[in-house]
Amino acid sequence: MLISCNILPGYKLKAIDGDFGTITDLLFDDENKMIRYFVVNCGGWLNREEVLLSPVAFEEPDHEAFTISTILSKHAIEDAPAIESNPPVSKQSQSDLADYFDWPMFWSHIPEQLSHRLSFDESEVEAGESHDMHLRSLKEIRGYTIKCNEGDLGHVEELIVDTDTWTLRYLTIDTGVWLPGKKVIIGIDWLSDICWEEQSASIDLSREQVKDAPIYNPRSPINREYETKVYDYYGRPTYWSKAGTYSLYE
Repeated sequence: MLISCNILPGYKLKAIDGDFGTITDLLFDDENKMIRYFVVNCGGWLNREEVLLSPVAFEEPDHEAFTISTILSKHAIEDAPAIESNPPVSKQSQSDLADYFDWPMFWSHIPEQLSHRLSFDESEVEAGESHDMHLRSLKEIRGYTIKCNEGDLGHVEELIVDTDTWTLRYLTIDTGVWLPGKKVIIGIDWLSDICWEEQSASIDLSREQVKDAPIYNPRSPINREYETKVYDYYGRPTYWSKAGTYSLYE
């Protein structure tokens, strides 16, 4: 299912022995565009305010109840190694967390095409690279400026994630003052020249193309029919034609 990342903060998380916290942010990998961690506020029952949990420990989200169940116990979460929740995050602390939860066992059944993107590369820790500079916060990228061939195109309003694989697929753009009232959707892998320091990115499109592009309505579902319409309009190859589609829940 494709949903806006904006709706996930506030979802309650359920351990196998009860509720334990609320999602406050998502951390994604800016190279493979996958959600690596959920930042979870534990509401005071834990001796630290926030924890990071990998989506491989999650069941399918319940969007009607605004909850996500996990395969973890509260005791396991309580005894997990402490890890900073704001990027940059230590690679060693990520390695410790992965060792503690034995994360690889949760994705061992996933086809190699997907599992190699989820696994943690401990060789980087051994090479002495202390912090993971590819982890980015959902809160960080909202509001980034998107530039097109004629200048500013608008700003990032939402990121759209595929909850079957927790891969980011799209971002939505508010076209701002040059085209008031219009929102469009583009593939996140269409971006180029992302400058994290300047909080901007570029895309090889013209304002005229965007002006006539299919409108994005956040109240309407993003289904395969709508996705096909967007890809056909921009003349881009679809992501599902490049590789098979896998799910963490199969």
